Amino acid sequence: MTPLRQRMLEDMRLRNFSPATQRSYVHYIAAYSKYFGVSPGQLGPEAIREYQLYMIDERKMSPESVNCFTSAAKFLYRVTLELPWSNAYFTRSRVPERLPVILSAMAVSLFFQSVGVLKHRALLMVCYGAGLRIQEAVQLQPAHIESQRMLIRVEQGKGAKDRYLPLSPRLLAMVREYWRRQQPQGPWLFPGIKPHRHISASTIQEMCREATHLAGIGKRVTAHTLRRSFATHLLENGEDIRVIQVLLGHKRIETTARYTAVTMKKIAATVSPLDNLPEPKRKRGRPRKNG
Repeated sequence: MTPLRQRMLEDMRLRNFSPATQRSYVHYIAAYSKYFGVSPGQLGPEAIREYQLYMIDERKMSPESVNCFTSAAKFLYRVTLELPWSNAYFTRSRVPERLPVILSAMAVSLFFQSVGVLKHRALLMVCYGAGLRIQEAVQLQPAHIESQRMLIRVEQGKGAKDRYLPLSPRLLAMVREYWRRQQPQGPWLFPGIKPHRHISASTIQEMCREATHLAGIGKRVTAHTLRRSFATHLLENGEDIRVIQVLLGHKRIETTARYTAVTMKKIAATVSPLDNLPEPKRKRGRPRKNG
């Protein structure tokens, strides 16, 4: 490991960046350095611009990926290397706004019915039933299920924040059935093949693809789709958006608003102004001749 990479990792740990963010930043900076064949400390702002264009034009990478590299480069140069570069050197790609995939309540039921492995079904029901991120769900421990208070405790979720979520009776029944039948060993509620490690998020995403196919759902469904559906269904049922914000663990209400942008019931129930146009009274008299 080079001294520069070591220093960058230390800087990220000091700021309590998540392990996933650390891995991502190191990955993008390593690819950037490999592209030019020199240490990134020897490169200037024009190199960042050239590499961004390479990612877009030749690699055909998404705006989200380009922006992730930009964030990593900004951290490297402004924090680790302590260079006084302005934000103008770190141009971000505009990310197209797309409507998120939301499942209907019936589609969610069909999806769960198509998940054959009890452990996988219980974990995915946690994602939908309490709105957890997949990384939060796989890292649950038995003590986090507080059945006496009907709460789920999430420790150090995104942004290094703890929060509580409601534990529904139906979800508790599912988790208890899974616990009774599987009797998982080790510290995790959903262990992997090795009991001392939790199940991987990639395993669950693969199960999502299989269940989506078996259920005949013509959409791409992931564990995050279930989280979005949780938020949207709460809003459709009349829950306050600020309560949903707390449940999802969002810092900004704008983030929650994007999750709940698609509420099909509300859209379908919206009355068009066309339906409210008054019917004009017909004038009495001789009808006009056409032509």
